[in-house]
Amino acid sequence: MSQLLKWPLPALLVWGGAWLIYLNGSDFVPELWAMGLACGVAVAFSGMGTTTARRWALALGFPVSLWLSGAATLPAWAWLVPLGLALLIYPVHAWHDAPIFPTPLNALRDLPAAAALPADALVLDAGCGVGDGLRALRLAYPQARFCGIEFSWPLRFAAALRCPWARIWHGDIWQADWSAYDLVYVFQRPETMPHAVAKARENMKPGAWLVSLEFEATELVPTAVVQASADRPVWLYQAPFQPAPLKSAARRPQSAPSR
Repeated sequence: MSQLLKWPLPALLVWGGAWLIYLNGSDFVPELWAMGLACGVAVAFSGMGTTTARRWALALGFPVSLWLSGAATLPAWAWLVPLGLALLIYPVHAWHDAPIFPTPLNALRDLPAAAALPADALVLDAGCGVGDGLRALRLAYPQARFCGIEFSWPLRFAAALRCPWARIWHGDIWQADWSAYDLVYVFQRPETMPHAVAKARENMKPGAWLVSLEFEATELVPTAVVQASADRPVWLYQAPFQPAPLKSAARRPQSAPSR
């Protein structure tokens, strides 16, 4: 049953919801508008997918099934609507960063064991998406103050709705100032981690923490490593950062015990 909750239930819910919106909306608004709204819902909820392939399946399942069914009487150019919505949700400017991928709610629960923060600490989720990382951070540090930066306008507004206790704004995480934060959380990908390291070295104050889910900053020696799950580490680096020895693997500390 738990496996069904992960997949394919999200696909059935998203596709079914999109079809309901399209079929019912066509009675009240022009067919193209109804299709655009249904596609927008599918794209917005594509973050429920736990892999890249599943996220694409969630986003494109409705328009593809609509096209195959022949139910829509739309001009050929109308099929560009799903692509346009996808670009609105995930702008080209942000393609070099991490794709939309939610942080599991309990993934950061062991952070305080390795990185203690004062009660009024200022925490940043750099690239907050729809707010999953902020929710996980709040579970770990309930007394902290939270901020989020997101380049996609729709995702920024979704995060603000889901996390009204956080200050969230539209912006480029690589242009933002990280110097005020006690902890900066990133969930990027291996190709962009060197950029995160350079930004942290340039901006972050002594004693502040750079935290990365899953992907290691190979240029640095980690201060600690905790586990989000059995096969998903959370890497912690405290400024001033210790560079990793050249041409040798950095010695990694023992993981903090799971609670």
